[in-house]
Formats: sequence, structure tokens, C-alpha cells
Amino acid sequence: MDELEALDEMNRLLDTTDGETVNTSMRLPVALRDAAALAVAQFGAAPSTTTMAAAALRHALETVVMEAALRLHYEQHPAAKPTLGEVAFALAVQDGSPLADRPDLVASAAVAVAARRPDADADDVLLWAEAQLVGAA
Repeated sequence: MDELEALDEMNRLLDTTDGETVNTSMRLPVALRDAAALAVAQFGAAPSTTTMAAAALRHALETVVMEAALRLHYEQHPAAKPTLGEVAFALAVQDGSPLADRPDLVASAAVAVAARRPDADADDVLLWAEAQLVGAA
């Protein structure tokens, strides 16, 4: 089974709503089990620790599917992958940052930051761009 077929099968399984359950035996750290029990009892985080564990597993699997699908998409269409500057600018817009009005500054900050830190992320770029704004004021 290749990755795409595996993703399709995972999506099919995650979309199944037949309600059938299976009894499993999982070894959990005691502290994690106890924290989950407190979250359920004290904060109503879920109807039960089993429900909470199943929801967490579902969330983790959905994340795996989304990340794998995005990685496969970018492998097939490398030009579709946004640049660091584009991601940083989108984050500025999403956050309502004053940098949302300065795409030129965000783009130049992305180039400068990436040259110094190849593993930089959008937050690094926005911090650098904001420092440039403050320094110019």
C-alpha cells in the first residue's frame, strides 16, 4: 500500500460512524491516566477517560492525515508551497498585526531571517520585521 492509499484508507476509517467498538489493552503512564481522570471529574472535559483518550487519538490521526496530505501535495506540486515570507505575511494578517499593512517589510525580513537561520519560522520573521519598525521609529 502506498502513502496515498494509506491516507485514503485512514480517511475512510475516520469517517466510519457505525459505532462498533473494540476492547483494547493500552499501557498508559499512571500520571497521564490520573490527570485524565481529574480532567473528566473536575472539569467535565469528556464524558469519560475512554472518550477523552479516543478523541485525542482521533485528533492525532487527523493531524497525521492532514500533514501527510500536505507533504505529498507539495512533493507533487513544489511551486504551490508558500515561501517563508508568504506564511509570515498570512500570519500577520490573521493576527491583525500592523505588519499586515507592510508586505514589503515582511518579505525583506523573511529574506534576512532565512539567511541567518535556515530553520526560521513565520514568528521569527514577524519578530524581526517588528524590530525593524521599532528601530525606524
